[in-house]
Amino acid sequence: MPKSVVNFRLNGQAMARLAPPLRIGVFILLLAIAWLPFLLPLSLAIADANLRSIVVMGILFLIFLILLIFWSHWCYQTPLSLRAYGEYGLGWNRRQRVELLQGLGLGFGFTFGLFIIQALLGWAVLEPAGDRLWAIILQGSLTGLGVALAEELFFRGWLLKELEQGYSRGVSLGSNAIIFAVLHFLKPLGEVIRTLPQFPALVLLGLSLVVTKHRHGDRLGHCIGLHGGLVWAYYIVNVGQLISYTDRVPAWVTGIDQNPLSGVMGIAGLSLLLLLVSRGQKASV
Repeated sequence: MPKSVVNFRLNGQAMARLAPPLRIGVFILLLAIAWLPFLLPLSLAIADANLRSIVVMGILFLIFLILLIFWSHWCYQTPLSLRAYGEYGLGWNRRQRVELLQGLGLGFGFTFGLFIIQALLGWAVLEPAGDRLWAIILQGSLTGLGVALAEELFFRGWLLKELEQGYSRGVSLGSNAIIFAVLHFLKPLGEVIRTLPQFPALVLLGLSLVVTKHRHGDRLGHCIGLHGGLVWAYYIVNVGQLISYTDRVPAWVTGIDQNPLSGVMGIAGLSLLLLLVSRGQKASV
């Protein structure tokens, strides 16, 4: 075997033995170095903010997918192929597809359930669907499943595996949920204070998604479905303007900026969701 290959594997094994924060930092640095050559020119070339965000974030995810294969091979000696994603819980077998659909059902049921409860309490009014509802449903599917795939492979796939290489499962669970919440809460201080109820909701959601992965044989199908169902259903209600609030209770109860996860209702609902996924029957490995 060539000496360079031996050194490559030995260096990879040394990388795998580093403390998780250092190993995670190296990966993020490599990801940023590969992304910056695309980010800077595209940011100048694309005037439309929404299109620019979609393009640059799409390229970031593609780079992440490619880097993940080489990282897994380098650190953990997995095959240098698409099968490396299986090490992080991603697959497309029948079991994953079934769990994806089950997660979607749970995500839809949870989100619509929150809005229906608020309507029954007189805090909100359900509005008739407009002519563009089917287009909004299709757009929501692309948004919800796209966001869920990217975030679940990153947070519950790669990041969780790196944390579990150096910490106990409990510490990894809590750390993953807090990191997930913090990275979704990077905003000006005034906005942080105004939308503060959203932070514990994001922590609860992060905990629920990690527990869901563990209870489904460390597969990501149910996580992607649950996360995607939450985003997809909220997109339908929000963009389709299917609900309006009566202002009988403060926004911090129903959800700041009409986001059900940014209020007491969302925190209570996510606490119940965490309880349900924690006590649910453990899927076979």
